[in-house]
Amino acid sequence: MTLRTTPTVTAVPTDTDDLLRWRTDDAPAGTAALRLYTAAGQEHLVELTIDVRPEDRRRGAATALLAAAIDAARERGRRTVLAQAEAGTPADAFLAARGFRAVLTLLYSRLPLADTDRGALDALVARPHPGYRLVSWVGTVPDALLETFTASRRAMDDMAMDDADLGTVTWDTELVRAIAEKVAARGELLHTVAAVDASDGSIVGFTELVVPQSRTGDAQHYGTGVLPEHRRRGLAAWMKAESIRWALTEQPLLEGLLTDTARSNTGMRAVNDALGYRPTHTTVQYQLEL
Repeated sequence: MTLRTTPTVTAVPTDTDDLLRWRTDDAPAGTAALRLYTAAGQEHLVELTIDVRPEDRRRGAATALLAAAIDAARERGRRTVLAQAEAGTPADAFLAARGFRAVLTLLYSRLPLADTDRGALDALVARPHPGYRLVSWVGTVPDALLETFTASRRAMDDMAMDDADLGTVTWDTELVRAIAEKVAARGELLHTVAAVDASDGSIVGFTELVVPQSRTGDAQHYGTGVLPEHRRRGLAAWMKAESIRWALTEQPLLEGLLTDTARSNTGMRAVNDALGYRPTHTTVQYQLEL
């Protein structure tokens, strides 16, 4: 069987990036997508996904797709290709055998909302956190909080990412608004809970939850972060508990909440465990330097 890879979609906008796609000409046996990061501080990155039908594996489809994607990444001046595979799967072995280096292990977990102890959750949210208060919103951050929320995004800069070269996103108000608007354009709901320093009204931490367009099934946690100078005060668990409570109250058709955490991020893992999140699977983040 001869396999040729031909771009079928040259550039498709996603959140803040572009997407290139290829497929094999036969059937197609498989597809590949290359996500081009465009946020300031991440212009060196591309993220690769390859999918080959089980019956067509071990015939060179994945190798051909990988070659096409890497050529495109080089042509665009990118230096780092990211790819992810579930631990112990053929994709895991495929990437390791082709020069990719394992740089990060991510643990995925799920909170089954039907099993959540609402009384314990309410008690956790009601627990005093002297000097702080919670605020929340759906969609784009209110104008009155835009500047301080944007400044709080640096809470993610030192997030445990092991050896992954993900760069450092340069956040500004336009990017904050743009991401929220893209989520809304997909028909999804972006719910944010933020911790505010009562002394000056500044946001010092946040957690984000994205509800699917159907408002059913599972919602996905995006980011949770607390500024370094405000850590070890229980703010992450407090904010996340309020996010769970909102989901239970305002999104009654949801079944669960999904999250992923670096294996080395023991602090956030402890928060998730205490709130009732249960492990589902593990993935390995791979990286190839061009």
